[in-house]
Amino acid sequence: MAFELVAAIIAAFAFGGMAHLLRRLAGRRLPVWTVTAAAAVGLIGTTVYLEYNWFTRVSAELPEGVKVVWQSDEVSALRPWTMVAPMTTRFVAMDTRDIAQHPNNAALRMAKLFNFARWQPVGDTLMVFDCAGRRQVLVTEGIEITEDGELRGGTWVDAPEGDGFQTAACETT
Repeated sequence: MAFELVAAIIAAFAFGGMAHLLRRLAGRRLPVWTVTAAAAVGLIGTTVYLEYNWFTRVSAELPEGVKVVWQSDEVSALRPWTMVAPMTTRFVAMDTRDIAQHPNNAALRMAKLFNFARWQPVGDTLMVFDCAGRRQVLVTEGIEITEDGELRGGTWVDAPEGDGFQTAACETT
């Protein structure tokens, strides 16, 4: 966050400085407000660029084996440019390096998920997948998988067609 604030301020000074230089080179024929307008363009442009670039930057820093399985492209009236090009503000990544398989039921797997959201700390959770039944359940308090692979204290949720969570968990052996 501090990096983005500093980058936006530097961009505002740089754009304003270039406009001031152009104004002086033009013999002050350009209006004074062009300096302020150029600084505003630099500030807003940098902010928009950094907002759109957030998902690319953060997902590129994920370690090998941690795979993005879901992302949310959002539109906001407070950011009118998102109505033209939606912006990714949240995503979930799965650690495919450490997927645990149930010892008595090979179709059951458990994976760690990381929840990323813009301006929020990273959260993590566990999810159990039934690869044979194409269903899944988030592990919360009171949920347990028995020795024979039965779910207690929760309800399985059917995975939709093309579900990234199910695909990532079940393709790993």
